[in-house]
This record gives sequence, structure tokens and C-alpha cells, in this order.
Amino acid sequence: MRYPFATLAALALATPAAAQNEDPFAPARAIVADIGKIVTPNGVQETFEVTLGGARQVVNVRGTDRDNPILLFVHGGPGAVEMPFAWAFQRPWEDVFTVVQYDQRGAGRSYPLNDPAALAPTMTPDRYRDDAIELIEHLQKRFGKKKVVLLGHSWGSVVGLSVAIKRPDLLYAYVGVGQGIDFREGEKLGMAWTRAKALADGNTEAVAAIDALAPYPQGDFTIAKADGWRKYAMPYGSLMYNKPDLKLYFQTPLLSPEYGPDDVKAWGRGSAFSVSTVWPQLADMSFKPIRKLEIPVVFLLGRHDYTTPSPIAAAWLDTLEAPSKSLVWLEHSAHMPMVEEPGHFFAALVREVLPLAQSPD
Repeated sequence: MRYPFATLAALALATPAAAQNEDPFAPARAIVADIGKIVTPNGVQETFEVTLGGARQVVNVRGTDRDNPILLFVHGGPGAVEMPFAWAFQRPWEDVFTVVQYDQRGAGRSYPLNDPAALAPTMTPDRYRDDAIELIEHLQKRFGKKKVVLLGHSWGSVVGLSVAIKRPDLLYAYVGVGQGIDFREGEKLGMAWTRAKALADGNTEAVAAIDALAPYPQGDFTIAKADGWRKYAMPYGSLMYNKPDLKLYFQTPLLSPEYGPDDVKAWGRGSAFSVSTVWPQLADMSFKPIRKLEIPVVFLLGRHDYTTPSPIAAAWLDTLEAPSKSLVWLEHSAHMPMVEEPGHFFAALVREVLPLAQSPD
């Protein structure tokens, strides 16, 4: 669930032009913006601030027809905003959904809007859940909707599933991607998978480093130890299947029409701040006791995801009671299936999710 976004954000900025306070990516961003511009008469393309739980947060809304159902994307991390990556995969979604991205408290473009020292004590899983609920209620009023579809990715799947448990009346359906179920179990399985890969590869450095993390994930639940095994897992494809070098992928925000250079810097700072503040609170968080939900549930899981290991999510869904449930395996994906298999992912949204949002309230 955690990956070193702050480090990779710094890498993305490590160009001579960026060091000279120039913006060499502005022409490319203009091209991307023009290609993605919403031009339909009833379309919506707007970015605004909203105060949720006392914290100012940035919201982006895009869609070709504001009469379409709303799909709220809750990003991962903590602090791993999706707004600056969305241009690379989201545009087809916007023909059938009004898609809402927001930078959570302490993250991305929302990071500089609030005093970190004052914000830190509020950054609890329950507060993130309630922020999402407040945002849904705001969207209901702003767009005249009764319900929304909520898609939670990675850490956002923890927030999203918590919303589905507390306020199912707000949702047509819950969609889990990179779904987290039990943090300690997920860390244990991810570490074992990585160690096995390293052992088969003859990577004695990785094996020794992972072994040295013991007794983690028991005991102290620190982000340093979480990153201590993930830095070896990512080259083996835990984040993206068969893609060991992710340096260029993490430069995607440099071309985002929603993010300028200062926003990209805030992305890195906010990621480091959010994960260091929130991660230790997640040690004993588990959805295993939850056996029933009152709304339809769809899981879109990467077969090779060992960032939040997909076998754990699939096993939990199998035991869940819900009005309807479905599991779609993205066979050539790990933790980022919307990027890795964008066509298959979109097809699954249209096939499995859109009909749920078109049913009578």
C-alpha cells in the first residue's frame, strides 16, 4: 500500500531546467490539456476548494455529461494523490461517469492549504472516512445527485470501504482496487513474496535486508520498515507487473494539466508528511470482522499485486454477504491496473459498475 512517492517525486524534478526554476514541461502540458479538454455542451471540467472536517482540500471534476452518475476516486498512499496521474488513463471514464478526484488532507495540492502542525492530530482513518462522506454530501448538492459510486484505490480502499460500512445510503456501489483488508497480514504476505523472488533471483542483499526487518510486521509498525521491503518488491513487479523501472512513470505528474511545478513539489512533501503521520495508526486495522455490506461490491484486482496482496482481498470478498458482488481479475496487472490495463479496466467499469449506478434509487 505504501510506495516511496516522495523519493520519486524528487527524481521527477531532478532536471537541469527544473533546478534553474524553469518549466520545460509547460508546452507538453498544454498539448495534454487541449487533447483532454471537455467540449460537450453539458460537460463539466472544474477544480475547486472545499473545506472538509475543517481542512481545505482541492477537488477536480471532469465529465462529458453532468447527468451521468458520479464516480468518486479516493486515492492511495496515504498521500499518494491520483489527480496528477489521471490524465494518462481517466479520459474514457469521463464519457460515462462524472469523475471526481480530490487531494486528501495533507496531500498534493491540499498540502500547502493547511498548517501541517495543526493538521497532523486530525489525520486519523476515521477523519479521512468522514472527509469522504462530507465530500459526497457536497457533490450531491452541487450536482443534484442522490448517490455516487465510490472507487477506493490502495489506502483509498481503506477509506472507501469504511464509507461503505458507515454510510451505504450514499452509494450505488463500492469499487475496490488494490483493496486493503488487513495491514499486518498484507505486509507479511508481501514480504514473503518479495523474499521468495529475491531468493530465486540470487539476490542475497534483498534476502538479508528483508530478514533484518524482523519481527516486522509484528511489533513496531513503522514506515521505514514498510519501505525497507518495498524497495526490493517494486523491481520484482509488486507495483506494476513486468515493469521493474518506474522512474518515467513517476514523472507522469510533470505533464498533468492539473499540476504545475509547485504542485509537484507539494506532492512529494505531502506524501512524506501523510505517510509518516498516518502509517503507524494502521497497524491493527482490519476488515476481516466485516461479513456483510448493504450495497453492491465490485473488486478490480491485479493478479500480481503484492503491494496490497490481492489474494487476501479475494478471499475476504468470497466470504462477504452483499446484495451483489463481483471480482474481476486483471491478469497482466499488479497494483495499478487502471494504468497497466486501461482498456480492460474501463471495460470492467462499464460492464460491472455502470449498470449499478443506473438502477433505481
